[in-house]
Parts: sequence; structure tokens; C-alpha cells
Amino acid sequence: MEIINALGRRKSAVARVYVNAGKGNITINGKELALYFPSESLQFIVKQPLELTNTLAEFDIKVNLTGGGIKGQAEALRLAISRALCEINREAYRPALKQAGFLTRDSRVVERKKPGRPGARKRFQFSKR
Repeated sequence: MEIINALGRRKSAVARVYVNAGKGNITINGKELALYFPSESLQFIVKQPLELTNTLAEFDIKVNLTGGGIKGQAEALRLAISRALCEINREAYRPALKQAGFLTRDSRVVERKKPGRPGARKRFQFSKR
């Protein structure tokens, strides 16, 4: 099996994933998964597509993660892994991943700050006199 690559985005985080046959190692920016995401909930988010398709110990995954916070990075990585699994075997993995919602890019991003205001929607305090 050759190396399959895919891209996942969430907020301002970008995950580039390289998947090849292996023993289930996940390396993110040169670190192990448990070191990069110490939180169990974030590790669970990253492993969701692999557990759903029962391929947790079949592929080695190398990841380049940039931008955003840790939650956005974890969700971007989940999307990238899901897309890579679809490239590997579309008929077997795509229906389950689609049903779980892992192939949908969450397009919500921070609203921009408007001129003359302290934030995107907030106004300065009104003073009548």
C-alpha cells in the first residue's frame, strides 16, 4: 500500500495526514498522540473514525498540524483521518463515516471584528448624557 494523504480543517486549524500500512502508531508533529493531546477526550475525538471502522491497529498515521487551538486541531485531524480512510476503501468505510458525520467540514469560524466596535457584535456602553 502506498502512502495516502488527506487534508482536514476546523476553524483556523489545518491537519495534513499521511496514512500507510502499519501497527496503529499516530505521530503528530514528531510527537506521540498521548504527548500531543494529553486529554483523554481529545484522544477519543482523534481515534473516533479508526474505532468506527475497526482499523485502529492497521494503519500508521503521520500528521502535520498547524494553527488553531487544541480542540480545533483534534477535530481537523478527525476529518483528515476520515477522508484518508475513504480514499483507502470507499465502499467499506464511507457509509459508516458519513452516517457518523465525520466527513462533514464544520465551517463555523470566528466572526470578524467590525470597525468602531470593541468586538464582532459588542457595542460600547451607551451614554445618554
